Amino acid sequence: MTGGTDSPVVDVHTHVVPHGWPDLAASCGGSEWPWLRVDSERDAMIMVGDTPFRPVGAACWDRDVRAADMAADGVDVQVVSPTPVFFGYERPAAQAAAVARIFNDLTLKVTADDPRFVPFCQVPLQDPDAACAELDRSLAAGHRGVEIGNHIGDRDLDDEGVVTFLQHCAHVGAPVFVHPWDMPDGPRLDRWMARWLTGMPAETHLSVLAMILGGVFDRVPDSLRICFAHGGGSFPFWLGRSDNAWHRRGDLVRGRSQHPPSHYTNRFFVDTVVFEPAALRLLVDTLGEDRVVVGSDYPYPLGERPAGTVVRDNPLLDDRVRDKLLSGNAFRFLGR
Repeated sequence: MTGGTDSPVVDVHTHVVPHGWPDLAASCGGSEWPWLRVDSERDAMIMVGDTPFRPVGAACWDRDVRAADMAADGVDVQVVSPTPVFFGYERPAAQAAAVARIFNDLTLKVTADDPRFVPFCQVPLQDPDAACAELDRSLAAGHRGVEIGNHIGDRDLDDEGVVTFLQHCAHVGAPVFVHPWDMPDGPRLDRWMARWLTGMPAETHLSVLAMILGGVFDRVPDSLRICFAHGGGSFPFWLGRSDNAWHRRGDLVRGRSQHPPSHYTNRFFVDTVVFEPAALRLLVDTLGEDRVVVGSDYPYPLGERPAGTVVRDNPLLDDRVRDKLLSGNAFRFLGR
């Protein structure tokens, strides 16, 4: 370990898949909902119709397994968020609201008031009124924040309904975690996990731009605490390109933003799921040492294990910055 810090570690990017949810078609209406094919006591497969979507293990639903992995990794607190395949944004809002209630309640059974776990809910984002109502219900029940997908079909985060929801999150003090989902597919992206390797960074980049160029940060109060997964995607690396385009082709690029993109880097957080010391140093240099928080994408196979390694063992960071990234910034994001 490079650093000598004794700072606690807060992982803001982990996922849950509750075990034993009801038949969603019967409970929510519609068809072709995800379901869980149980292969053993510790292994299962998320299915969408007859198609395998993702293998999952006991770490997704067993609190004791999660706690043991946290202890092994030196993680003190996990933010526990939904797995995006269950969002249901493409469905009628009533169906998405019903599935949100089911999974939000099941998530609280997994976290069970354990202070090591900070549950984040999901909402029917396609309907701002229903989304605000489910957020309020979930916060009252014990959730501490909300995870949202980065788009709803062709509607991005500058959509009027999403802005209404984000304004409500700012009003009630709920932190928001933005996760890419529903990436484009096609022959060029359906090999090498290219949808995850290129699509996720591109989707997240586009979402940050939508918040900036769509004027969302100019309309939503700075009390909004919002974090983008996977290091903000490709946005931090291409911030200079975005600024250059804003100044040189403002007729096409400026959108509704009052300032160039670099003006807004103090309005959002990003996680550390970038794996390489130099990439993390770029995040800190570009977005600021107060805007980067540990994430791991636990328990999924493209995540970082042990969680926080890229921060702890990074020779390009000093202990003061390392302390901020390990927990100080996350506590501010969570409002603690």
